[in-house]
Amino acid sequence: MTAARIGRAPGPGWRHRFGRAVPYLLLLPGLFWLGAFYVLPAVQMFTYSLSTGNLENGFEFTGSLDAYVTAIDRFGRQFLNSVIYGGLATLFTFLIGFPVAYTIAFRGGRYKNLLLFLVIAPFFTSFLIRTISWQILLGDEGPLLGPLKHTFHLLPGSFSVLGSGVAQLFGLTYNFLPFMILPLYVALEKIDPRLIEAANDLYAARFAAFRRVTLPLALPGVFAGSLLTFIPAMGDYINAELLGNPQTRMIGNVIQNRLLIQNDYPVGSALSFILMAAIVVAVFIYARVLGTEQLTG
Repeated sequence: MTAARIGRAPGPGWRHRFGRAVPYLLLLPGLFWLGAFYVLPAVQMFTYSLSTGNLENGFEFTGSLDAYVTAIDRFGRQFLNSVIYGGLATLFTFLIGFPVAYTIAFRGGRYKNLLLFLVIAPFFTSFLIRTISWQILLGDEGPLLGPLKHTFHLLPGSFSVLGSGVAQLFGLTYNFLPFMILPLYVALEKIDPRLIEAANDLYAARFAAFRRVTLPLALPGVFAGSLLTFIPAMGDYINAELLGNPQTRMIGNVIQNRLLIQNDYPVGSALSFILMAAIVVAVFIYARVLGTEQLTG
């Protein structure tokens, strides 16, 4: 019996165990990347938020919550601006992006690839350059307002859009619009057209078929697009800096100023963690309201 076992070829058990380990081995580079460039910096920033001192003399971890108290007491308006402008930008990108994604998915035909390329084409240009382009477009004598003032005389000469919340909202909506269109397109592309045809065969009007069939099946794309738009819009500071004014500054502007200009690492780090916590809470509430457990289940 022993000789027979010795001469027997190795069973498939080791291959099965190795096959089960392959996915975890493939995850190691990504886990290392996240640990080295996200977890460790986040832990270091958290220690800064509980420290006291300055850049010249160094920071000492004291466990003090003074930075969080300062962040909450002094910058409530900037937090509110971030919620308002981030939420409005998400809403407007959805109102603009859903018809675009719907048209590409159901009416694009052989031009789908071209239309998708046009959606992502702005990504080939720097985010900063795209925002500066809006400065030119919305300038008092720019290609949009100039003719309306001097050629058609539809606006007074003192009318201005640049340096307002409206211009800032335009920039946010434009810059983050592809983040909404692409997830919506993926969700709409997966919908079987026969389901809509069945709704029409059951005498459902077009709007009723859209409300009962298309929109519910597109909710995963709505959820993903909302997150991809709202989260970066909340932390954005370039649009507020170049298109807005001091009254429309967002919390990203304060964090950038505290960390890179004033070198106030404790308050800047505290603001960052408060922003992350607020986003996590908002996403959790949004997921519960939208019912993502049923969507993904």
